[in-house]
Amino acid sequence: MDLIDRYISYVRDVRRYSERTVAIYQDVLKSYVSYVSQKEGVVNDTELIESLNRSEIRQYEVCMLDEKKCKASTVSQHLSVLSGFCNYLVKIDSLRTNPVRLVSRPKLDKRLPEFFRQDAMDGYFARTKEFIRDEDLAAFINESDTKSGKILYEQRLSRLIISLLYNLGLRRSELIGLRIRDVDFSRKVVNVIGKGNKSRSIPIIDSLTDEISLYLRAAETLVEGERSASEALLITYAGHKLYPVYVDRVVKKELGDSTAFAGRKSPHVLRHSVATGLLNEGAELNSIKEMLGHSSLAATQVYTHNSIAKLQKVYKDAHPRAKSKKD
Repeated sequence: MDLIDRYISYVRDVRRYSERTVAIYQDVLKSYVSYVSQKEGVVNDTELIESLNRSEIRQYEVCMLDEKKCKASTVSQHLSVLSGFCNYLVKIDSLRTNPVRLVSRPKLDKRLPEFFRQDAMDGYFARTKEFIRDEDLAAFINESDTKSGKILYEQRLSRLIISLLYNLGLRRSELIGLRIRDVDFSRKVVNVIGKGNKSRSIPIIDSLTDEISLYLRAAETLVEGERSASEALLITYAGHKLYPVYVDRVVKKELGDSTAFAGRKSPHVLRHSVATGLLNEGAELNSIKEMLGHSSLAATQVYTHNSIAKLQKVYKDAHPRAKSKKD
C-alpha cells in the first residue's frame, strides 16, 4: 500500500528509527491490514483510512486479546504503532483526528528492570583483566593471522563490548553505531547518537580510555594499516562492522559461564545495571536520564523501584527493630 510505504520511508529516513523499530512497524501495519482484509477483502488506501476509526481499532484490540491471546504488552505496542501511523495521516491531511487516542489500552503488569549486581560485574572485569594487557597486545601483533591471534583479538573485543555497554549504559544500536571519531580522548568523553538521531556526550573513566586505545592498536594490526575516523569503532576479526546478533552472542558468552549472573543476559540488562548502580550510589535522576539518553524523566524513574527494593532489604537485614521483630 502506497500510504504505508510512504509512512515506513518517513520513519526510516526522516525520523531515523532503527532497523529493528522499522521492521516492527512494518509487521504491525501488515497485521492490521490483514485483519481488515479478512473482513472487507482486498484493502486499498482509501478503505484503510476509513477503517481507522475508534470502533474498528477497538475491535482489532479485542481480536488480539481474546482470539489471538496476545499479551497486553504486544497489544499496547500495536496500538502505539497505529497511533503513530494515524498521527502521520493527520500530518499529511489524510485523516482529521487520531482515533487511537480514544481507545483504552490493556493494563500492563509492572515489571522491574532486570540488572546485575555490582559485585558480579566487578568479578567479571577482574577475571578478564588479562585480556587487555600490553603483553597480550604484543602477542597479538606477532600472531594476528593465526588461530591464536584470532582468540586474542576476540577476547579483547568481547571484553570491550561489555565495558562499553556497562560503563556507558549504551543501547545495542548505539554501540554498533560508534565511530572512531566519537571517542574524544582529550576530553575523555564518548559522543553517542541515540534514538531520534539525538546526540549526547558520556564521560569515560581512565581505565576505559586505555582499554579503547589498546583495542584500536589491535584493530589497526588486524587490517594492516591506519583506520579513518569515520570507520566503525568496533570490528569483527573478519574486519566487518558489528551486527546485533554478534553483540547478543558476546554478552551471553561472556556472562553465561558465571553463576553470579542470573536471569536474562542481554545488552539492555547491562544498561539497566549501570543505571541502577548509579542511583544506588546517589546519582541524581536527571543526570542518569542524560547519560542514558531518555527523552523523559518517567523512563528513568523506573529504576527507583530497584533502589527501593534494595532499601527494603537493607532495612529488614539491619534495622534493630526489624531484626528484633518488635511490635
